[in-house]
Amino acid sequence: MTKRQKISSTVKPKNLLFVTGKLAEKSLHKVLKEVQSNPKTEPFNYRVEQIGVSVAALMTPQLIARRLNNINDADKIILPGLCQGDLRPLQAKYGVPIELGPNDLKDLPQYFGQGAKVPDLSKYSVDIFAEIVDAPFLSVAGIVAKAQSFSQQGANVIDLGCLPNTPFPHLSETIQALHEHGLKVSVDSLNTDDLLLAGKSGADYLLSLTEKTLWIADEVPSTPILIPEANRGKRGGLASLYRAIEHCQAKGRAFIADAILDPIHFGFTTSIVRYQKLRKKYPEISIMMGIGNLTELTEADTTGINALLFGMISELNINAVLATSVSSHAVNAIAEADVARRMMHAAHDDNRLPRGYGNGLMGLHDRRPFTYTNEEIAELASQIKDPSFRIQVSEEGVHIFNRDGLFTELDPFKFYPFLKVENDASHAFYLGVELARAQIAWQLKKRYVQDEELNWGVGTPKKDAFGSSSHREASKVEKTNKNQRLLTEIASNETITKPNL
Repeated sequence: MTKRQKISSTVKPKNLLFVTGKLAEKSLHKVLKEVQSNPKTEPFNYRVEQIGVSVAALMTPQLIARRLNNINDADKIILPGLCQGDLRPLQAKYGVPIELGPNDLKDLPQYFGQGAKVPDLSKYSVDIFAEIVDAPFLSVAGIVAKAQSFSQQGANVIDLGCLPNTPFPHLSETIQALHEHGLKVSVDSLNTDDLLLAGKSGADYLLSLTEKTLWIADEVPSTPILIPEANRGKRGGLASLYRAIEHCQAKGRAFIADAILDPIHFGFTTSIVRYQKLRKKYPEISIMMGIGNLTELTEADTTGINALLFGMISELNINAVLATSVSSHAVNAIAEADVARRMMHAAHDDNRLPRGYGNGLMGLHDRRPFTYTNEEIAELASQIKDPSFRIQVSEEGVHIFNRDGLFTELDPFKFYPFLKVENDASHAFYLGVELARAQIAWQLKKRYVQDEELNWGVGTPKKDAFGSSSHREASKVEKTNKNQRLLTEIASNETITKPNL
């Protein structure tokens, strides 16, 4: 089971048991009283069980099973969000549902539904065509591998981009291979021979046909994507696209229309107007928007570009996008498109602003970065009785503290004289990593949680459960080896200095 696992039950909880550690106990009581007094919260009783560990995040199900002896009349047990391990043995022992709460206890109001409701992001109304722009240069296996990666990121259709004057001898084989892997395929080419071959090889869609090349649609069963005819190398008005649409409608032929999204300073605003006119004239047809001209050709973070584009797409009821992931700065563009289409669909259904639908597109900042004040951190630090360092971030800067004191700085290098880790390389390395994360979080106004990766939205790497704790094992090994060397050296000196009798 994953860290965010949840064991459900049909029993509606009335008496809640919160399991916590020494340091969080006081704050937990305070937050729970505030939650309980809020009229928006369904009535509940609660009890807090502090099981003797300093940091709640270090709890494990095995430790809880040893120390939590009596749950009394609890209907549900709620553990700290950072507790890791399989919760099923605990449920078997105590016989009540067990859940992980939020990572930060300051998020308990949202956990109890006092913030925005948990959004349903399972639905969307926009299909993503993910283009492999260099397909002719890749092997069939290479294309399949890239297609599967795009599919995992949310793509519904894999688009094979053909290049002018570039042979694609394995086009037919590639289409068949992608179909064998359960993927839908579109082929994008200016060459009519490529499009005919693709259609006869089973391509699901052909990009892009104009009124002059619409005859290809009569030769193959593939669904055509229609675009306006180019006039002197530029996309003109919509008249030619309207004629192509009406030709397909007269034949009862399925199609998708694309008014062409132009890059900034090369007709971007005018092209948005074209889409609005197209939708107004044909309220019921399927429309595609190629968004790569914005995400690829604008040197800005693609999260914001995708959010804005999909807001327009939602308002115009556009049904498909052609997305690319070529430039290094657009490496997550497909995954971002998937998040954006779900977020905008949910907000549209709820008739709400697109806020509170997840942080998948919040790569650089957080809405609530600093959950603790300087004063609250000082109060927490005053309770510390051990040498282990805790790190937190507030508006005032980065805080590090243990039993020897609380230090606050903006520059982590200034902490070094107070840490006294010059003889513990592993611990020094760990603190360096964590303080760097904390500094970045403060600079960007992001949420920081010790021993956790910073959250970069869809760009967040998968967590390595071993990584954050490996330094402890390394430190133990270093100390053991150091002590062994010291003992060996002492024994050797004793042998050398021992007098002959």
